[in-house]
Amino acid sequence: MKRAVYVLLSMFVLTSMLLTACGTPATEAPVVEAPAATEAPAVEAPAATEAPAAFEGMMVESPDCDYGGEFKSIEAVDAYTVKFSLCYPDPAFLSKAAFAVFAIQDADYLNEMSGDAMKMSEAPVGTGPYMVKEWVRGDHITFEANPNFWGEAPKTQTLIFRWSAEAAQRLVELQSGTVDGIFLPSADDYETISADPNLALYNFETGNIFYIGMNNTIPPFDNAKVRQAVAMAINKQQIVDTYYPAGSAVAEQFVPPSFNPGFSTSGDGAKWYAYDPEAAKALLAEAGFPDGFEATISYRDVVRVYLPNVNQVVQEIQAQLAEVGIKVTIEKVESGPYLDSVAAGKEDLYLNGWGMDYPDATNFYDFHFASDQIRFGTEWPDLVKEIKAAGQTGDPAERQVHYDEVNRLIKEYVPMIPVAHGTTANAMKADVDNVVMGPLNENFEQMTTPSGQLVWVQSSEPIALSCADESDGETLRACEQIYDALLGYEFGGVAPIPALATAWEPNADATEWTFTLREGVTFHNGATFDANDVVASFAAQWDASSPNHVGRTGTFEYFNGFFGAFLNAPQ
Repeated sequence: MKRAVYVLLSMFVLTSMLLTACGTPATEAPVVEAPAATEAPAVEAPAATEAPAAFEGMMVESPDCDYGGEFKSIEAVDAYTVKFSLCYPDPAFLSKAAFAVFAIQDADYLNEMSGDAMKMSEAPVGTGPYMVKEWVRGDHITFEANPNFWGEAPKTQTLIFRWSAEAAQRLVELQSGTVDGIFLPSADDYETISADPNLALYNFETGNIFYIGMNNTIPPFDNAKVRQAVAMAINKQQIVDTYYPAGSAVAEQFVPPSFNPGFSTSGDGAKWYAYDPEAAKALLAEAGFPDGFEATISYRDVVRVYLPNVNQVVQEIQAQLAEVGIKVTIEKVESGPYLDSVAAGKEDLYLNGWGMDYPDATNFYDFHFASDQIRFGTEWPDLVKEIKAAGQTGDPAERQVHYDEVNRLIKEYVPMIPVAHGTTANAMKADVDNVVMGPLNENFEQMTTPSGQLVWVQSSEPIALSCADESDGETLRACEQIYDALLGYEFGGVAPIPALATAWEPNADATEWTFTLREGVTFHNGATFDANDVVASFAAQWDASSPNHVGRTGTFEYFNGFFGAFLNAPQ
């Protein structure tokens, strides 16, 4: 301001002088005292800043492929490029990469928590549409919309998950209006729901299988004739007709008929053993059990698409086995411990099932029979060989030749009895808009309710909220709200779509996949997402020597089932 005044006064003096010089009557110029000189304000030079550190990409690799797994290396090429090098082509690789178990964690947080799933479950850190506000064990989980979500902002601001094992109780809550949606109402209630103008029933198809598992290392199920006898003792048609909703089907193979390649239409594996209790008794006698034997059949009381009336079905199976002299005691086990026990190979006779994670036969065959899993006991090398050959072949016709042999061998060895392929529906209040239900997910973030809050009731409580080491559907559904994988699945369908990766490119023989990552994504804790988070997340599962290879049980069933052996696994 002082400088401006000084300039104006100087101009005034100069103008007066010019006017005088031009003949204007002289007037005495006022004495103007120049303002005191002032020092220019000191401006501190900006502090020298260091250039951002160059990105140092992580890389995890195996010296060769002799260890038995699918991955050769995973490399952060730059901050937003990741390359997976495979030991062999995998026709289902993109679908696998979209699965919730392979969600991406913040690498620093993963290290801080030492890969411990239960610690990370206390304060989950993802990039997904919702953040966890609270988890009241035994009662509910409250999710709140992530204000920094990279995708379309969630329309439902508050999402609440509750749980009830009883389908009837879930329906009562929906009818009373205390909840907005329920998982798997009883098939007996479909007509009631459809007739109620306040409710809406959403039918959808999903590939699944309900089976009776047997462990070939635990007597008497170590005897193939015993396992075959059990197969002939089960009246599958009666089970489906009595306890399954319309549209369900008796299972002849481990995969549904829609899987092509995968489902056999010819050969000895195309048709399962017929129900024949007399033949079952004869086989038991040949096996050394003319009067039958005693056993325990275990299960979890959790409703699934593949097993909608679990308590009634287990009692039906008990009665059918008694007809051939097999006296079984029913043992109900809590869901989490039950799944852990089955995975650890501790159950000799048990009820289990599988719902499609991605639409390829590898999801069924590889995971269960060719991934070093011990739920059925010791694997059969010739069966593993055929499954691996099918999964590493691109030509559909050639794959089917292998799968025909796979189904023949499964029938011969009888690791399990395929019982049923279930059909299903979920139910919502009629005022919930924009609802899309499909075989792999629900679009909770896109649904709208008059209140802006949506309450969902499923059949069981999530086991954890960090899912790399989980296989339970209710648990994975919760994780899908919190985390993102490289890819996702379209709502209502099965096609892989961009998520944390925006583009991907294979090499000529599909043994390398390069992913371009989404920029500007932040985790719930404010950390910036980059390629090292991808490498760290996969390495925690793949590398058995990693300090983050902890999870909840350390089993990492899905990684093992999808991608084969672990790197650096103890021999």
